[in-house]
Amino acid sequence: MDVKGIAFQPQLPGLLEAIADAHFVAIDLELSGIQSRSINKPAGLVEGGQQTLQQRYEEVKEAAEKYQVLQIGLTCVKEDRDKGVYTARPYNFYLNPILEERLDIERIFSYQSGAVEFLLSHHFRMEAPFLEGVAYLSREEEALARQLALARLNKSSVADIQIQSEDHYSIAFIQRVRKEIDEWKSRTTPYPDFLNIAPIGHSLSAFTDRGLNNFEKRLVHQIVRAEYADLVTISRPGFIQVVAFDQNREDAVKATKIKIFEEKATRQIGLRWLVEAMVGGDLDAIDPKVFARSPTGQPIFVDLAVITRHFNDLQHRLKQDRTVLVGHNVFMDLINFYKCFFGQLPDRVEDFQSIMHQLFPMIIDTKYLATHNNINATHARSSLEELDEELNKLPVPVIETHIEHTKYISAQPAHEAGFDSFLTAKVLIRLSAKLEAAGHYVDEYVTMPLSEDDAYQTAPEEGGVPLNTINAPSTPKPVSHQKIRVPKGQRPNSSDSDSQGVSIVDKAPTSTNGSVSVSTEKKPNTSPSKKSPKQSAFSHAGRFDLLSDLSSDEDAAVASVTAVLTPTRAGPQHHHYRKVSPPEQKFTMMPTWDSDFWRVYGNKLRVNGTAEGICELG
Repeated sequence: MDVKGIAFQPQLPGLLEAIADAHFVAIDLELSGIQSRSINKPAGLVEGGQQTLQQRYEEVKEAAEKYQVLQIGLTCVKEDRDKGVYTARPYNFYLNPILEERLDIERIFSYQSGAVEFLLSHHFRMEAPFLEGVAYLSREEEALARQLALARLNKSSVADIQIQSEDHYSIAFIQRVRKEIDEWKSRTTPYPDFLNIAPIGHSLSAFTDRGLNNFEKRLVHQIVRAEYADLVTISRPGFIQVVAFDQNREDAVKATKIKIFEEKATRQIGLRWLVEAMVGGDLDAIDPKVFARSPTGQPIFVDLAVITRHFNDLQHRLKQDRTVLVGHNVFMDLINFYKCFFGQLPDRVEDFQSIMHQLFPMIIDTKYLATHNNINATHARSSLEELDEELNKLPVPVIETHIEHTKYISAQPAHEAGFDSFLTAKVLIRLSAKLEAAGHYVDEYVTMPLSEDDAYQTAPEEGGVPLNTINAPSTPKPVSHQKIRVPKGQRPNSSDSDSQGVSIVDKAPTSTNGSVSVSTEKKPNTSPSKKSPKQSAFSHAGRFDLLSDLSSDEDAAVASVTAVLTPTRAGPQHHHYRKVSPPEQKFTMMPTWDSDFWRVYGNKLRVNGTAEGICELG
């Protein structure tokens, strides 16, 4: 579903509901530029010519501070374990970089020629962010705008104009203002109870001047503020009105100005309300009356008390159940996401890791999910499109799109953020379900394993075998003794110790009401070939996948996406592995969030081209 700026406010209630109901939310960004490659290798590369994670972070951070998020895709996925169905709601938003409200703040952003060329080649409408984009305001920008607004209300903070002795016109003007105020204050009647300071002769019918200019108005404000504590000034078109000081009136005027600012800021925050909902942020500034409108913006009759209780309940749900965030090759997207909606990025990657973990306790990178078990994870073919194409062959888990979100059933707009977030959601559901169904991990131990990854029955990332190899490693690494958790109601069967991983069941349940099943048949590929040796730096494979050119021998050793998706043979003998057939079930689902499966696959981001290879959060 495309959500345009003019329709965002009416659709905000439905968007918040979708996030609150979501089992997870998948994201994708399209940017006006990304980090540039240096012709010469930067200093400080580790042995092997790779960057450190800190160096890569600094490189992406510099680009995020220069370029603009043009489009964001969010796919909210609701899980129904009783019916064995996942229902997806993909949304596509252009992001408007223009500040539509007068908040006294500006944005400066750039476009990168290579990024523009890439976006245009995929039919991206470069004018759409400005004409159809949704407004937004980061936390940092909101704080700055509020600080400036309060400063304007504090008249004592306004700097005085210094008049030079040779500025005869200004000196004469000041003397005339003082004289008029003194004469008005010495009047013998209470009326008029105001004084208008205007150009000389303004009361004459032949007067054609435009009135006081801004400089003259500032001088009047300054004189009254400095010399007449019992008076205040009110700016009017063409003149300044002087009245007696009234504390109640001043408080009311200040409250009105603050209210106007808050209304402007609330409208400008725009898309960030969805981000605040995902991180359990404060939504109190949203007027519950927005829920009293139809999705087209038409007012509808509602019980405001009921609506308010519903909105309060919605906020409580969002704070209690924090959103699980999912992306593909998401390291760069997270950095740009934070800069766009929160503010200044920290200098150290460790601080960034900690902040993101506080905002999102669980972040999943499907790139890491697809390459964790691969002996050559750096060069594994794991592009988003390839993974989705391969996983679409699986009949389960069943994925449906909501009846109001059918755009991507027939259309496949490559590198549209909404579509790519939809692919990411599908890949997570099917790939995690397949990996767990293969049973290659251990979640109960007698003693602590040597490493977290060794506790799971996966092919080791070094010195192992491709996932489609049928022979287990001959000399596995020694690890401490461990036990396998056996599903309730079952007992280990030693005769099955050499059996292969459990396959996902072949039968898919039928579609449920209110949604449309996603076809698992392979659709004709209308996009350019994904296997072309020339690949754009802006594609989802990641620009740093191009840092190394594989030789024919190396390429032959790279496990294909099919290998990534194929379960390994039973784990090494030293694990005392006992393959247990799971209880017969009607549906196959992805692992629950409290499963030990996510201790290995959660909060780890694949960062190819770095010495560390991954970025661990938390």
